Amino acid sequence: METGPSAHSFVVPSIRTSSSPELQKHMCPFMLNVVFVLYLAAASACSSPAVEHSPVSGTEERQLPRLDWSSLIPPWLRHRQLGLQAKGQNFMLEDSPFWIFGGSIHYFRVPKEYWRDRLLKMRACGLNTVTTYVPWNLHEPERGKFDFSGNLDLEAFVLLAAEIGLWVILRPGPYICSEIDLGGLPSWLLQDPGMRLRTTYKGFTEAVDLYFDHLMYRVVPLQYKHGGPIIAVQVENEYGSYNRDPAYMPYIKKALEDRGIIELLFTSDNKDGLKKGVVNGVLATINLQSQQELQLLNTFLLSAQGIQPKMVTEYWTGWFDSWGGPHNILDSSEVLETVSAIVDAGSSINLYMFHGGTNFGFINGAMHFHEYKSDVTSYDYDAVLTEAGDYTAKYSKLRDFFGSLSGTPLPPPPDHLPKMSYEPMMPSFYLSLWDTLKYLEEPIKSEKPINMENLPINNGNGQAFGYVLYETTIASSGVLSGLVCDRGQVFVNTVSIGFLDYKTTKIVIPLIQGYTVLRILVENRGRVNYGNNIDNQRKGLIGDLYLDNSPLKNFRIYSLDMKNGFFQRAGRRGLYSSMAKTLDVTGTLDPKRPSTSQVPG
Repeated sequence: METGPSAHSFVVPSIRTSSSPELQKHMCPFMLNVVFVLYLAAASACSSPAVEHSPVSGTEERQLPRLDWSSLIPPWLRHRQLGLQAKGQNFMLEDSPFWIFGGSIHYFRVPKEYWRDRLLKMRACGLNTVTTYVPWNLHEPERGKFDFSGNLDLEAFVLLAAEIGLWVILRPGPYICSEIDLGGLPSWLLQDPGMRLRTTYKGFTEAVDLYFDHLMYRVVPLQYKHGGPIIAVQVENEYGSYNRDPAYMPYIKKALEDRGIIELLFTSDNKDGLKKGVVNGVLATINLQSQQELQLLNTFLLSAQGIQPKMVTEYWTGWFDSWGGPHNILDSSEVLETVSAIVDAGSSINLYMFHGGTNFGFINGAMHFHEYKSDVTSYDYDAVLTEAGDYTAKYSKLRDFFGSLSGTPLPPPPDHLPKMSYEPMMPSFYLSLWDTLKYLEEPIKSEKPINMENLPINNGNGQAFGYVLYETTIASSGVLSGLVCDRGQVFVNTVSIGFLDYKTTKIVIPLIQGYTVLRILVENRGRVNYGNNIDNQRKGLIGDLYLDNSPLKNFRIYSLDMKNGFFQRAGRRGLYSSMAKTLDVTGTLDPKRPSTSQVPG
């Protein structure tokens, strides 16, 4: 059974003329058929590994094959010069009219083992381009320390897309929104009390410059004019809705160009920011969900930048969910109707999302306008494919639609992936938080509370995700108050007495006898990813904690980031050997040994 293009060829589907008169004006009877042939196997065999040096620090990082692209590209393709261009009302790829039929898949939200399946399903749906964000906070978790391994292997994702027959549009930020923590910006930026994110503030631009030095070193060889699949790069993301610094977007544009980005540059904005998001020399595109917005935004684009190709960079196929809220859905018939209207209006389109995936770990973002709402772990988005990668009614209808525009039969959709059914599991043993503390590293001692980002841990980079436990000693009851971000469970010794959060800023401490340990377990539920308050996203206890309006002193602070390293350190200090002693040889509880209390919360 045919499963798509050859593993050794890069094919873009041919496009035939449509019954729509408007569409016919922008299409030729056929488009580039085979546009790129890159023998990946030969690349692996012929290229010799070289030690990659960080352009930031000069230190050795890891072995990477460095490709001599020019020797691998067929002679008739070695003179790619024009790339994707905006010419009048058409996109042109070299000298042929080109329509972008794209879909968004975020490599960092999908296990690497499933990338091929999701991309093959995209090709089989009749799309020719995959778009993805690049999350700075995941790639540079500590200043100057980069991670492009596993699910974060951007280069592998881009090359796999090329192998399958897809062009790539890259959205490198540095801010990406994307319902990810702090819009993809690293939390260590907030260590600076004067930080002004998404501006030309020196502390921000210096960090962006170092990150772009490293990121673009990887991206530049993957561009179209260098023989790769990347045909366009986005400048920041929806900046018109933020618009704090008129010098910022020109700075980002120059930062990309100075580091070798030579493909088409574009911006994308929603209806709230389009008027302020236009940048000289950069194609403006739009984000929307309804047909009502389409005519309004296209009319503005015509007045702002004249006759240019139209592009809906984000057509929202669904929407993200917030904790405590309903699962957002968008009817498949409405999606088909709007997609058809966008294409009939002469616009290229990108489906956001084609496949949403998962907010692994604690990477979810949040919204905070009238009230704080954190995003859920699932990024299903009611997208064209489900969170598990399964087909939907949207997929079937869109495949029929895009197939009707294709001059050649679409490849058959891949088979469903097998699913496993797991029996319910009950843990036979657990430790309470309080029993665990003695196996953790010594707490940080501080006269005043320290917010999560400024904790002196992780090589001076603070804590990004998870929990922080604050302890101090009190000698009387009273009213406890303070700013807790985002949610703090309050304990007197080990007894829970309530919560502090954005709505509940005070709690009564009951009568106590003598000196008592006051504990607050604070959870970072996700930093805001969109809006004007991203500078104020520090987590933990912010400022002083008061008892009857008197600031409390002398805190012991435990970092509970729940990363692998956290559990490894606890293991080295005897946590697991202690647990083993409480179990008999069959792995069940030894009745002669005391059990432990339930994990708080």
